[in-house]
Amino acid sequence: MVHTARPARLGMIVPSSNTCLEPMSYRILGGREDVTLHSARIPVTRIALDAGSDRQFDVEGMRAAAELLATADVDVIAWNGTSGSWLGLGHDRQIAAEITAATGIPATTSTLAYFDAFAQFGVRTIGLLTPYTEDVNEQVIARYAAEGVRTGGHRALGLSDNESFARVAPEELVPGSLELAADRPDALVYLCTNLYGAPVAAEVEERTGVPVLDSVAVTLWRCLQLAGAPLLEAHWGKLLA
Repeated sequence: MVHTARPARLGMIVPSSNTCLEPMSYRILGGREDVTLHSARIPVTRIALDAGSDRQFDVEGMRAAAELLATADVDVIAWNGTSGSWLGLGHDRQIAAEITAATGIPATTSTLAYFDAFAQFGVRTIGLLTPYTEDVNEQVIARYAAEGVRTGGHRALGLSDNESFARVAPEELVPGSLELAADRPDALVYLCTNLYGAPVAAEVEERTGVPVLDSVAVTLWRCLQLAGAPLLEAHWGKLLA
């Protein structure tokens, strides 16, 4: 007898040098058996504001990865990277549209997931913490402002090698988070799917009263929404529960 019932399947397009988002996503899901994750990788090794870096995020590579994921009959496909935050939401909207046109599967990205969360939870001001360089942060701030989200303060760790981002210990994010929370933004944003921000979300929220939106958790939250699956535990960000 063939059994056709199955868990919800979340397809993730992953930056090749990212070592955080897959283990962190499974850690967030815990022992859940109603959802599984399935990944395809595209070449991404460096984050900067130049043509060489930008080409890593071309739509063609995303479409090819999505077509591979589609053969696993996934229920949703996400570009699980935050490049749209500095390239602009139009870039990510094109990615999502191209994926759905090629596969017939609902699609999103980490940046689009953030803006879905901002809209749903009424977030208009943020404190921004990233592993990136200052110029990348400034570009993100400008892109977000153009979409109606103001950055009250920000911290950049000054890194550009994507693999190195996951080497930042979660506890290293706490001091900067406390400083940014002092301005009472609507939310703190840990921007990067290769940054271990989710493990300190509950601590920072408890100490500051400011909601935390971590990139890995936000992308997972939106994918669960699109797949019609239950959402997350409050431990990973109280807004996403």
